[in-house]
Amino acid sequence: MTTLRFRRTAVAVAAAAVLPFALTACSGDSDSSAAGSAASASTDGSASGAASDPAMAMDKPFGSACAGVPKEGAGSFDGMAKDPVATAASNNPALSTLVAAVKKAGLVDTLNNAKDITVFAPTNDAFAKIPKADLDKVLADKAMLTKILTYHVVGQKLTPQQLENGSYDTLEKTKLTTSGSGESYKVNDTSNVVCGNVPTANATVYIVDTVLMPK
Repeated sequence: MTTLRFRRTAVAVAAAAVLPFALTACSGDSDSSAAGSAASASTDGSASGAASDPAMAMDKPFGSACAGVPKEGAGSFDGMAKDPVATAASNNPALSTLVAAVKKAGLVDTLNNAKDITVFAPTNDAFAKIPKADLDKVLADKAMLTKILTYHVVGQKLTPQQLENGSYDTLEKTKLTTSGSGESYKVNDTSNVVCGNVPTANATVYIVDTVLMPK
């Protein structure tokens, strides 16, 4: 009889000891599952929200050539945003020909000290489309070089939406036109924006694949 009572007591104690752990485990699984579901819902919701808000997406640089911009350092998007436009461009390897032309024309201070401008910045490949003899001739003619470079600058900051169907006065005193939508824009119907909406300390930059020529 005593042995039977001892066994019953032992079983009861063991059950009492195990039960809290079992309940905790079940509760943990339930909490984890709920947390996972909530995280999943939150992730899905935020991703969906970002995708459905084009205005939010267009606050950032866009275009195929943006992938070539350094991820870190002075030449990155964050780095360029801290410097005035001529300095920022000098840190981007794809704009080295443009920077050399700006220096040759004596426009570094002009661009760096300007307020709230837009620069359509031709890539090295854009300059490479010009026959070497013609490019050398332009680079040797400061007045002509200045005319061409200032034609790439508009005296206000332009958003992507403003490029959809625009006509703007340039610092060269003649107009350029813009057209397009989404992430596809052209300047003067000939030059494609390949990386747009790039912020610098005093300008918005649209990197283009063809040098613009004043009319």
